[in-house]
Amino acid sequence: MIRILALLVITSPAWAGDLPAPVVDSDYLPTTPESVALGQLLFYDPVLSGSNSVSCATCHHPSLGTSDGLSLGLGDGGAGLGPDRVVQPENLPEKRIPRNAPALFNLGAREFTSLFHDGRLEADDTKPGGIRTPLGQEMVEGFDSVLSAQTMFPVLSGDEMAGHYSENEIARAVRMGMLAHEGGAWDLIAAKVEAIPAYRNAFDAVIGSRVIRFTDIANAMADFITVEWRADNSPFDRHVRGIEPLSSQAKAGMDLFYGKAGCSGCHSGPFQTDQGFHAIAMPQLGPGKVERFETHNRDEGRMRVTGRSEDAFRFRTPSLRNVALTAPYGHAGAYATLEAVVRHHLDPVKALMTYDATQAVLPVFEEASEWDLVVMASLNELLAIGEANELAPVDLSDSEVESLVQFLHALTDPISVSGRMGVPAQVPSGFPVE
Repeated sequence: MIRILALLVITSPAWAGDLPAPVVDSDYLPTTPESVALGQLLFYDPVLSGSNSVSCATCHHPSLGTSDGLSLGLGDGGAGLGPDRVVQPENLPEKRIPRNAPALFNLGAREFTSLFHDGRLEADDTKPGGIRTPLGQEMVEGFDSVLSAQTMFPVLSGDEMAGHYSENEIARAVRMGMLAHEGGAWDLIAAKVEAIPAYRNAFDAVIGSRVIRFTDIANAMADFITVEWRADNSPFDRHVRGIEPLSSQAKAGMDLFYGKAGCSGCHSGPFQTDQGFHAIAMPQLGPGKVERFETHNRDEGRMRVTGRSEDAFRFRTPSLRNVALTAPYGHAGAYATLEAVVRHHLDPVKALMTYDATQAVLPVFEEASEWDLVVMASLNELLAIGEANELAPVDLSDSEVESLVQFLHALTDPISVSGRMGVPAQVPSGFPVE
């Protein structure tokens, strides 16, 4: 009887044509058990960082929705996890990480062919290895996917994992521009892993006896992410598959999402993202995404990749799977709650101009605090961000907003919340696991 009721609800003519098809196994990239198990250890092992103190999990922890629970995080030079992370006076970070740490759910799905808030990493058959990156023609081959190539960015960032100038040999290689070169940062990281017998033995089962390359490390971690944080068993998924109906309030929110509220105009497809880039007047916090020689603090988003003025302040449409777990929201983590970011979408320019910065979740970092609100304090900067906005205002009642929020909660997959393998008790390097 329940199944019949669900099918009747799903075929409601008001919105049936907008619903995506159910997610299936073939939507995801293939993996092997040996590579997945190896990737789990590497993901949680600080050995990949220059200082042996920061792992991928530092900013992408399952207990924090595969992010870090912060508006803008602290990588090298920080200690602790999530909102408890603090700066280390003896190894002071140069700045906050300029963008919010994105969640990792479903990134192993085939449709994710561009990554990061600005899409600076994306599939491109005309580029080396079939992937376009800021490395340009220096990009090496050997990465199995865009997700695999994504891992090269944090380990090459002084603020995230590499460390700052003169701190260690990896940091020095990065500062000297020795990245994918022979003997560069990637080779140094791979050599650290190669020197650990347990990793060497594990790689034997995946790549054979040849020397470990950084691309091998990246491919294993991508396989782990693909399996560990596949999210396709939420109440919404079960609803679409005709297994059980949504609650009445979540159903009302779904009707709004695919109807009056217009959310599905950008948050479309099986993972609620059109994989595109849009300007929605999101508040800008922190140091901005800038080069070391630049003196401003703004984040111009997609324009930094394409060079086109029409792409100013456009950012990638995030997937909404498990979105209730991944606060704060926005490319700079401006909004601490799901309701707050939903309300921003109702009138982006007004929300930008009236933004309350007390909701930002920023670790105490006195040396960086002078830059935290420099853009938000400039009327000219706010006007530029607001002028680029693409969303027209939408009028929703408080009860409709609550229904939308309940639908977004119905996108949570309980299996992927803790992951299928979990956090290892220890890693082969012997360094502490966060």
